Formats: sequence, C-alpha cells, structure tokens
Amino acid sequence: MIRTRFAPSPTGYLHIGGARTALFSWAYARHHGGQFILRIEDTDLERSTPAAVQAILDGMRWLGLDYDEGPFYQTKRMDRYKAVIQEMLATGTAYRCYMSADELSALREQQRARGEKPRYDGRWRPEAGKALPPPPAGGAPVIRFRNPQDGVVAWDDLVKGPIEFSNRELDDLVIARADGTPTYNFCVVVDDWDMGVTQVIRGDDHVNNTPRQINILKALGATPPRYAHLPMINGPDGAKLSKRHGAVSVMQYDDDGFLPEAVVNYLARLGWSHGDDEIFSREQFVQWFDLTRVTPSAARFDTEKLRWLNQHYMKALPSAELAAKVAPRLESLGANLRGGPDLARAVALYVDRCDTLKALAEALLVFYSEIRPAPELLRQHLSDEARPALADFSRKLADIPWQTETIGALLKEILTARQIKMPKLAMPLRVLLTGQAQTPSIDAVIALMGRERAQRRINAAG
Repeated sequence: MIRTRFAPSPTGYLHIGGARTALFSWAYARHHGGQFILRIEDTDLERSTPAAVQAILDGMRWLGLDYDEGPFYQTKRMDRYKAVIQEMLATGTAYRCYMSADELSALREQQRARGEKPRYDGRWRPEAGKALPPPPAGGAPVIRFRNPQDGVVAWDDLVKGPIEFSNRELDDLVIARADGTPTYNFCVVVDDWDMGVTQVIRGDDHVNNTPRQINILKALGATPPRYAHLPMINGPDGAKLSKRHGAVSVMQYDDDGFLPEAVVNYLARLGWSHGDDEIFSREQFVQWFDLTRVTPSAARFDTEKLRWLNQHYMKALPSAELAAKVAPRLESLGANLRGGPDLARAVALYVDRCDTLKALAEALLVFYSEIRPAPELLRQHLSDEARPALADFSRKLADIPWQTETIGALLKEILTARQIKMPKLAMPLRVLLTGQAQTPSIDAVIALMGRERAQRRINAAG
C-alpha cells in the first residue's frame, strides 16, 4: 500500500511551501488509494512551540488535508530512537566520537585554509588495525553513523530523475548529540522505516539529506522509500519567496479572505499541471495527480493570480452560502446585519467587484453601519448644480415602487428635467450613499440600501 507523510517542524507557521508539500503528499496517497500520515518533527526543543504545532494542525484542517494516521510527535518516540542507536553501536554501524566542538571547529578551519571541503576526518572511526586513543576523562561522546567509504549512493528521484552521490563525499554523520538526543536525519530515517513510508515527497532543499538517510536505512536492513523532491517556490520576480511575495502563514490567507478551495487549486498548479487546466475541483486534482507531471524547475508564486482564482470560487458559490461566509467578517467590523438589506442580495451585487471575502465585507459595511463621506470626496462631487437634482430625486423616491427599474427610470427623469448628464447626479449619490466614488450600478445600490436609509443619506447633503 502507498503510504506518504507530511513531516513539518513546529518552529514556525505552516507556510505556502510546506502546504504544497502536504497537498502533493496527500494527493499522491489519495490518488493511489493509500494512506497519508502526519508527523510533527519537534526534536528542536528550543525552537518548537505548542503554538506552531497548533498552527500546522489548523492549516491542515483549513485546507481539508485529512490524514489517516497521526499526528505523531518525535519527542514521544525518544526511547525508540535510543534503542535503534544501541543496536547500531552493537553491530558496528555506529560508533562513539569524543572529538570536542573546539577540535572540530579547528579542523574545519584548517581544511578551509587548505581549500578543502570542511568535514569530519574520521579520527574516532574504528578500523581494523587502527589504534584509537583512550576516551578523555569526563568527555561525553556523540554517536556517528559509520558511512560507507566506497561506492555511490543513488536513487531514481520521482521528480528529478537519477541522482548519485559518491560515498567519499559524505562524512560520518552525527546521529546522537553528546546529551543523548538523536539528530534530525536519524529520527527521520527511523520514523519512515517504522511507519512504512513508501514515498517521501518533500522540497528539494532535502536532496543533500537523502543519500545519508538511504545509507542509514540500508545499514538497518530496511528498504529505502522512493524519493520525490519538489521544486522550490519563488516570488513572481524569480527571487526566493519571502513575506512580501506571500510567504506567510496559511491561516493568514484565511484571515485575508481567501477560500481554501481557491488556495488548494492554486497550490496544485505550483509546479504541477494537467494540460492547460487552470481551474479544477479537489476531486479532479486527486484523480489527475501524478508525480510525472511535476516539473523539476522552480515554481513562481503570483498573488494576483491567486486573487483571480479566489474571485472565481467566490462567484461560483450560491449567494446564500457566500453570505454565510461574509456575515461573521461584517459583524467583526461592527455591522448590524439586522439593520440592513438581505445579505445574500448584497453579496450578489458586489461579488463581481471583490476578490476576497475581506474585501467584500469591507465593501458591504456601508449597508449595515453609518458612514461619513470624506470631505474631499464631497467637495469633488457635491456641486451646486447637483444639489437641487439630489433634492428632487430624494423627494420623488418616497412615492415610487421600490425596484431597481423604477429607481433607474426616476434617475433618467431627473436628468432630463435638469438637463444634466448622469455623472453629475450618480457621482454625488455614490459618495453620499456609500462614501465611495465607485460602486455597482447606482440604481441597484439604492434599491439594495432601502428607501428610508437612502433618503436620509441624500438629505444629509443639505
């Protein structure tokens, strides 16, 4: 059975790169009818926090990435790691190294001065016929993996194709620190082995870890999983993705009014494609997903394209469902939803003009709270020519059937009687009614606002 995993470190939020890795790992398992595991790699005790763990869980839940097993926590598996290390010491695939941090630092400086690659020189590595010095008194050793010194370690990467490293380029990796805590590369190996992971799908910043992990697995007598290293995600300018590009918490996108369906759809297209398809459902993505369609070159994150996609999903929602999503955002802005028009009608009128739920709520607030038009807008649009036309319009609003069509007809009647063009009346109406210079069709806005509120705001012009 196919078994994939997502294994974030809780040293920060779940960002876009991690979310895409989780999505691809989840989709691969779901496509093949397999299982998806969530594992929290929290061995970095100084930087891991409960808040970061919760942010990861919240992000996974918001994106709809359900897992079959987990979350597993590495800090709860320490006894297992230590037991495996003892087995490796007993079989000679690992050894104790008493080289101090100062000695290692000095060695690396010497190697750099000679133009060599800094690396551990194997001075505590047991070899036939090699005499090791006596362990220093009181010195706590690290545990190193006895990496093969000859041959190559190679794998057929499911994204990048064949990759090969010479074992001579790999030094003996520390797998347990002097205080006994196991290191990242070792814990990952034991976890993947114990959990039966068959495909490891992760970012290509892990490529250099892979040969070490394969060698440790082979030393344990385990069959390594297949590896797939996903391309990095850059900003639209080709530079490394940063906060200014959108490298923020996944939950920040929720706060900013993006729909999870839109974010999932967008993440799916970051480095993967299915022909020219840009918009597709989660179910279609699972049906189509294949690692052979993942490009090895870096993907580019484009917030504007995400906004376009988000608006598509907003417009596809029934008005009542969209209103239910916007309502709590309006209330958080101080809106009185019982004192305004039907929210489903309001979102239907404004959704074409807004690309996030946040923007939609902010635009609709004018219907559910009092406004004060900016003085500069009033000076710009409320002319002496407009005032008598506004007074006529407000007075006649009292007697007409309250429909968009009759309001539109009244507007034309006033324009004809006063011999002015539409902007001379429509622009001050927009400012007085909404405090904004741009709105949907003004007759539709007035109809939505209601007779009493519309007249009161127009009459406030004096």
